[in-house]
Amino acid sequence: MELLQHWLWYQGHFLGIEWHVWKVVGWTGNLAFTARFLVQWYATERRREVVVPVAFWWLSITGSWLLLAYAVVHKRDSVFIFANLFNWIPYLRNLIIQRRHERTHRECPSCSRTNPPQARFCMNCGSPAAPVSGS
Repeated sequence: MELLQHWLWYQGHFLGIEWHVWKVVGWTGNLAFTARFLVQWYATERRREVVVPVAFWWLSITGSWLLLAYAVVHKRDSVFIFANLFNWIPYLRNLIIQRRHERTHRECPSCSRTNPPQARFCMNCGSPAAPVSGS
């Protein structure tokens, strides 16, 4: 037990880290990036196929912005800033693409399953697909 306490409170600091607001921001960014890995792994295992859920992109953009804020405000390290300056752009683009893609899908009137726009029949129950609005 004393070994665990020594490890957790090393040199009088939790985990040996001198904590302050910007350290919490930086670690929260790191946790967001770690969480996105776990979210993607869980979604893939659940569906038994490789999937990238929307939560992955939200965690990516959150982690990116938090680490960029930490780099700019606290560290002021040009390498760290440049490493995080532009990587949020494809994450945001993927969220925009995902939103557009979801809008084109149609819901089955029989079972409420979401189907791709080109589907003529529901992929779940086989019912004829709902007509596209405006046609």
